[in-house]
Amino acid sequence: MLENQTDINDATLLDAIFEAVIDAIVVTDATGIILRTNASATEMLGFEASDMMGQNVRMLMPSEDAQRHDSYISHHVKTGKSSVIGTGRELTARHRDGHCFPIHISLGRVEVSQGPIFVAVMHDLTERKAAEEALSRSQRLEAVGQMTGGITHDFNNLLTIIIGNLELLQSRSEGRFDELVNDALEAAELGADLTSRLLAFARKSDLSPKMLDLAEECDEVIRILSRTLGAGFEIESLHAPNLPNVNVDPTQLQTAIMNLALNARDAMPDGGKLLIQTDRVQIDDTYIAQEIDIVPGDYVRLSMSDTGTGMDDIAKERAFEPFFTTKPAGKGTGLGLSMVYGFSRQSGGHVTLYSEPGHGTTVALYFPILANANATFKEPSAHNLVTPGHGQVILVVEDNASVRRLAVVRLKELGYKTLEAETGDDALELLKNIGQVDLLFTDMVMPGQLDGYQLAKEAQSLYPQMKFLLTSGYSKDIAIQQEDKERFPLLHKPYRIADLAEHLKKLLSDNQTTSAVKE
Repeated sequence: MLENQTDINDATLLDAIFEAVIDAIVVTDATGIILRTNASATEMLGFEASDMMGQNVRMLMPSEDAQRHDSYISHHVKTGKSSVIGTGRELTARHRDGHCFPIHISLGRVEVSQGPIFVAVMHDLTERKAAEEALSRSQRLEAVGQMTGGITHDFNNLLTIIIGNLELLQSRSEGRFDELVNDALEAAELGADLTSRLLAFARKSDLSPKMLDLAEECDEVIRILSRTLGAGFEIESLHAPNLPNVNVDPTQLQTAIMNLALNARDAMPDGGKLLIQTDRVQIDDTYIAQEIDIVPGDYVRLSMSDTGTGMDDIAKERAFEPFFTTKPAGKGTGLGLSMVYGFSRQSGGHVTLYSEPGHGTTVALYFPILANANATFKEPSAHNLVTPGHGQVILVVEDNASVRRLAVVRLKELGYKTLEAETGDDALELLKNIGQVDLLFTDMVMPGQLDGYQLAKEAQSLYPQMKFLLTSGYSKDIAIQQEDKERFPLLHKPYRIADLAEHLKKLLSDNQTTSAVKE
């Protein structure tokens, strides 16, 4: 043994390893009573170790799995057989706030004098599942695009022959069939227009990109839209200052904006509001974890939000597929969004869609900023901001798991402690049980009885000293009643971490925690 080597007690080493593991570890006896957990289990499941100790492990499972748990353990104790021990399997875990999420769990068993002890190692699969879903969607669109490109190429050849022969027929018929030929030519030209849109989706259009000021291009199209959309539609534009130019085909850009605007108009049959925004963003690893297949870097973002009917989950999943449409027969080709998708991808960018039934839709196009456009932009991050938080407790309420997870990560990096809830109903119940928190950070649009605005009013009636920050991706939610803007300030999605930090700094400027929650 080396002279300077320190003796290490096996139990001490085991404790260090137990706490260092990044996956959650839960130790139970044969009846499912929790004997020990590690710090990662607290982080993953939302419960403090003291809340879990002595409780049955069923508290960490959705009800349907909890009902089967005892029979699984009993079967293993009797037979020694289990599909989880050694190899592991995918299951579902339940967070303290009630939401469920996918995990991979593997079990180990050890015999002690009191009977068998089970060690469960749980790995959160939420990010992996989200990445797999995004990759699957991207691959499906890629496959459809490749097929579409090939078919469109052949169809264009056929249209060339049809149009050419029709023109020859027209020149030689001495006017006898002009009406019939003109109708046929018009139909062929409509077919050519459809193929051009399909080529845009397949990313095979002949683009003629130029260095453009995106804000100026949007304002130019808005002047046309104000006449096209007609009365009953309000158009508002918000442009960040000093935006760099981007290399984009102006004709395709205008067509994309018009397609989005016309889709928005159709989603607002009784009129509504259209908000067009441009700003500068930096795509980082956190973003890529949610929206796969985009190159990290600096982008100018063009987003369009409407106050229309919105889309359900099926419509959102298929929105960019060619010929998919929610409009009645004869009212649309289903190529508008697919053209926007293909154009943005062929331009080196990306497109995202954010929508919920009854609450409108936001579509955002990302165009890369060239290295020589101007000086490199760096979005303020948690690492170069003055951390405003001093351990104040913030309850994050958001039904989108990916958005909620990102908000929690940002808040923790800014120096705050967090609790989570998936819906307004869950959040109000949690507040009634745990008492006041320092700030309620809630999305406006959520399933259940309470939306974010109603939740804030209910929570304020319970805890008048509590602070509130609302957030929304929908333009109509910006129009909160004037008298409520001081009580319930609104942070518009998508927001940067610097924007979030500034809002929280103003709201919690006294740096004194008023939370009743014991951390």
